[in-house]
Amino acid sequence: MGRVVWESGDAYEAYVGRWSRLVAKTFVSWLDVPPNRRWLDVGCGTGALTSSITSPGTLVGVDRSSGFLTTARSGPALCVGDATALPLADASFDAVVSGLALNFVGRPEIAVQEFSRVAAPGAVVAAYVWDYAGGMEMMWYFWAAAAERDPAAAALAENLRFELCRDDVLAGLWHQAGLRDVSTRRIQIRTIFTDFDDFWNPFLGGQGPAPSYVATLADPDRDALRELLRTRLPTSTDGSIPLTAAAWAVRGTRT
Repeated sequence: MGRVVWESGDAYEAYVGRWSRLVAKTFVSWLDVPPNRRWLDVGCGTGALTSSITSPGTLVGVDRSSGFLTTARSGPALCVGDATALPLADASFDAVVSGLALNFVGRPEIAVQEFSRVAAPGAVVAAYVWDYAGGMEMMWYFWAAAAERDPAAAALAENLRFELCRDDVLAGLWHQAGLRDVSTRRIQIRTIFTDFDDFWNPFLGGQGPAPSYVATLADPDRDALRELLRTRLPTSTDGSIPLTAAAWAVRGTRT
């Protein structure tokens, strides 16, 4: 499989962005940052996390994908930038956060050091990533079906590719960056798809590991995978598909 694509904001929203918004609400509440503080969202994408931040004094979003930034909701000041080299001054923010981005940063340990650099003394530095290892049912069903038809696909699953889907690894990054009072939390949400098309069509958008894999398949193989998934997913009498998803969140304080 080629590189994972993150360029189309609309396709990302249909795939996992809509579920990230549900995680973000609990995540922001957990941080309990007072109003009128200076916020930075690194890897802000289409605005799932920034849209959950209420009553900020200032709000800045940084993402390396200009396509995502065009989809982000209005409100924050937006700029293109790399998480490992933030184009921002030292000690500029009271809260530095990141949602679902660290797994796709080449050097996440450098990114967390950058989070700490731009955070003011006493600021909260926090992030969340999907619990690929044990909490993403939509991914589990997809890769199980894909591997049944193509055994090589098993090695492409996110739980094998991304080590940051564990709370102990996240906490280690935060400690390594010199942050104090480090803690983690697992956030679980319900991901209810209205019907099979609502589940399947986002996998055709080319955004992320699984959709990028689907894009490599010839039409007959893609159709066979779709029909195999249709038979494996739990389906309610109304046609909806009730699944769950979970994310690991980590937080610490800048000294």
